[in-house]
Amino acid sequence: MANKRPKPEEIVSKLRQVEVLMGQDMSRLDAIRQIGVVEQTYYRWRKKYGGMGVDQLKELKRLQKENERLRRAVSDLTLDKLILTEAAKGKLLSPARRRACIDHVRNQLKVSERRACRVLGQHRSTQRHIPQGRADEDRLVADMIELTRQYGRYGYRRIAALLREAGWSVSDGRVERLWRREGLKVPMKQPKKGRLWLNDGSCVRLRPEYRNHVWSYDFVHCRTDDGKAFRTLNILDEYSRECLAIRVKRKLNAVDVIDALTDLFILRGAPRFIRSDNGPEFVAQAVRDWIAAVGAQTAYIEPGSPWENGYCESFNGRFRDELLNGEIFYSLREAQILIEQWRKHYNTKRPHSALGYRPPAPETIIPMDHRPMMH
Repeated sequence: MANKRPKPEEIVSKLRQVEVLMGQDMSRLDAIRQIGVVEQTYYRWRKKYGGMGVDQLKELKRLQKENERLRRAVSDLTLDKLILTEAAKGKLLSPARRRACIDHVRNQLKVSERRACRVLGQHRSTQRHIPQGRADEDRLVADMIELTRQYGRYGYRRIAALLREAGWSVSDGRVERLWRREGLKVPMKQPKKGRLWLNDGSCVRLRPEYRNHVWSYDFVHCRTDDGKAFRTLNILDEYSRECLAIRVKRKLNAVDVIDALTDLFILRGAPRFIRSDNGPEFVAQAVRDWIAAVGAQTAYIEPGSPWENGYCESFNGRFRDELLNGEIFYSLREAQILIEQWRKHYNTKRPHSALGYRPPAPETIIPMDHRPMMH
């Protein structure tokens, strides 16, 4: 059985023993033989531990351990920095992104899964978990992408409402998760606008309380493909958010305003108030007299304060963003047809956030048992 390598304390003790024997007039060679080592080993020990006491040896061992610990700490920090540098840019907010990033780091740096998970903040059980999608997820994603392609300016909440309308039983959270996984872009939100405040701190505002309480109308300008301009007169019920009519012509004046209102008053009755800006077509004396004659009242906003007509201004923004900015109208007739189609979609299909993602005037569905029999 081979002799065990002596510990540093034993080596120091043997060196001290040689010094004692030499102090008793024993030759160095005999003293070295007395401790049971060859001369070369003695000189090697003396070079490393000569003149060192037990306390000094303990301090040396402590310093060596501390130096090794610091060396490992620096090495660990360097490796952690390399892992973070190799990781994907940006925040790793989802477990799926962390999972893919950890696999990439392990392939590039040849580090353990434990180390990469610790540095990137992923639990190892989460890293090893293989997500299992639902059986209907592929069909749901296909329907969601089709709706997104059809209504490019809708966010995931409106898409979720349309999916539920089509028969899917899905929550907004599930649609949002799939929306982000597929990399779909959420439309930018419009900045909030202030209101007109008076000196006494009150806000000029007429709030609708029921259907036909407050209507509002405004003009929107656009052009056909040949560069010729046309205008649309948009009339809105502020309480129900329903677009009552969109009149499309090359030119619209006070007579056209009266004509459009006449058609609506015959079908729906006269509202209590009609809100508008101070455009010449709306403040014309003929329009004011006609509105008063049928029992309604005008509600003009303050000049230069379009936010007071917020319902109609919001509708105009949606109208331009979802239709006018994405269509090329080759003729006025084409514009009239497409705009009327969009108006019907807006009223009956498009989810409205202010109405709990329901359309302003959904189509009536007749139950099968109550449909007339065909003969």
